[in-house]
Amino acid sequence: MTTVAPHGAWTSPIDADLVAGGAVGLTALRRLGSDSYWLVADPGQGGRVSLWRQRGSGPAHELTPHHNLRSSVHEYGGGAVGLTSDLIVFTDLASGRVHSLESGHQPRPISPAGPYRYGGFAVLPDRRRVVCLRQDSTRSAAQPDDALVVLDLDSANADGGRVLAQGADFYYAPQISHDGRVVWMEWDHPEMPWTSTRLRATDLDGGPIWSVAGDGNSAVVHPSWDRDGSIVYLSDASGHWNFNRWRNGVNQVLHQHPYDFCGPAWVLTPPPYALLEDGSIGCSWLVEGRAQVGRLRPDGVLERFDLDLSWADLGPDQPVGLISLGFVDRPSGLFRLDWRDGRVQEVARSAQIELDQSWVSQPRAFSWTGPDGPVHAWHYPPTNPNQVAPPGQRPPLLVTSHGGPTSYSPPDFSLKRLFWTSRGLGLLDVNYGGSTGYGRAYRERLHGRWGLTDVTDCVQGPVELARAGWADPARMAISGGSAGGFTTLAALCASDVFAAGISLYGVGDLEAMARDTHKFESHYLDWLVAPYPQGRQIYQERSPIHQLDRLNCPMLILQGADDLVVPPDQATSMAQAVRSKGLRADLVVYPGEGHGFRRQATICDQHLKMERFLGDVFGYRPAGAGPGA
Repeated sequence: MTTVAPHGAWTSPIDADLVAGGAVGLTALRRLGSDSYWLVADPGQGGRVSLWRQRGSGPAHELTPHHNLRSSVHEYGGGAVGLTSDLIVFTDLASGRVHSLESGHQPRPISPAGPYRYGGFAVLPDRRRVVCLRQDSTRSAAQPDDALVVLDLDSANADGGRVLAQGADFYYAPQISHDGRVVWMEWDHPEMPWTSTRLRATDLDGGPIWSVAGDGNSAVVHPSWDRDGSIVYLSDASGHWNFNRWRNGVNQVLHQHPYDFCGPAWVLTPPPYALLEDGSIGCSWLVEGRAQVGRLRPDGVLERFDLDLSWADLGPDQPVGLISLGFVDRPSGLFRLDWRDGRVQEVARSAQIELDQSWVSQPRAFSWTGPDGPVHAWHYPPTNPNQVAPPGQRPPLLVTSHGGPTSYSPPDFSLKRLFWTSRGLGLLDVNYGGSTGYGRAYRERLHGRWGLTDVTDCVQGPVELARAGWADPARMAISGGSAGGFTTLAALCASDVFAAGISLYGVGDLEAMARDTHKFESHYLDWLVAPYPQGRQIYQERSPIHQLDRLNCPMLILQGADDLVVPPDQATSMAQAVRSKGLRADLVVYPGEGHGFRRQATICDQHLKMERFLGDVFGYRPAGAGPGA
């Protein structure tokens, strides 16, 4: 029976406990023979990451019960595991040391305790060697030195590893050929891995380093060795990340499609494609914001598999690969994909929940014309099979902006979104100018305009949505984390569209961030805003903490106490400044949390506080809220 209740006060089975603990993070690693390997990030264990293996179609077993397999290189990490048949190499978060795990043995450290962090492992078992990225903080903890090093699997590597390449500000996960050659990606300040990079190669045993690609005007990424000794990689010189091949000193463009075949290299990952025996490349690409999976034939023709996806995370395995897939209407999962015919077989799901489709808000592509051209977003309308709003009542709207800011929000199944839509709120997830997935020109809309382009897009989008009748213009809020938190704060100071704002580990003071952030992003603001300190005035003009004279609504600020990317004093300074205006500023600092919340208790509390805050602002009592809630 359908009952009537105000938007926001609808009763929902998707509660904060389910959001916090109903899903685990799954990352596909490799399929070797009939064995599948993947990582599980469990919020119920404080976000601990463990390695699992499934032999054939048998039960899955954890291989690392006493370790947390997370890398912290470049702060965002990734690349914590490298493996091949009967040999696994991983880095443990607590110690920072590299461990090897061989069949029939216990893990043992192969790197010393000390000022090192490792990630991006490429293993050559026949020669008992591992190549990886090493960060060394001996000289400076704030500006650690990057190098590619070789670790001996039969040694303690007391020197931290033999240096293979150094001198660049940054290195990315290397790839190794069967005959012992190494190719990698590198770049220098003030560039980022999606603005300008270089590909270099050398022999595992040392020798001259030669140039593969990189002209200073493009981002060349994700190289890998093909069977004939050539190197396949992705370049955005055409305006989109398309495939290229290097062979004997000559670079060849393999195709030109107006799609991105990869995303920005925030974390260390293996190449997101498979080089197939027939010369095709198993790959994924984005079309109008949705992922496609298929093969790029040697003649440049794309063959698309019949899969309805929101996103896809591929790897180099073939002919059958282990991949991660996201969907609009059900939880994401791990699948075996046969590159020969596109058949998939489920291996594991991120959430073991049975949710009737009547509770799932179906995303609608929503776009409008901004100052720089079309802007893209996903609209999730309120959806609840048991309740409706009073006649004529429009729903409140929560606008969300992703982090990065060079990131992207796909239209995927998310309990965090359904938490809101099942309660009667609408969501508008904005892929503002600067987002990935729409080509280099769309990303470069944010060049020098962070705090302007993203803010304009996130303000204009909900206005257009309300004009179309999908939202109550008097009850709109904006929320975002990290870079999305900055956009949230800046939008609140730049317009009167929003009745409230929620910032999760967001930047309030650009100048403070320019002076006090980690190495990876220490010059990112040069590209996003202006060179510092020459552009100090611009930093101050765009920093929300200096623009509070225009702020006229309450805020909720959520922050991790151990955040190294956006230090906690950004949150406390913003809360104090807002309160000094006589406005409500709820500040919650979570002990033990860093940049992004991982613990189940934190995620649960975050959603409860957000729900009560928005209920106060929008004038409804959340269903199930007790007295005084």
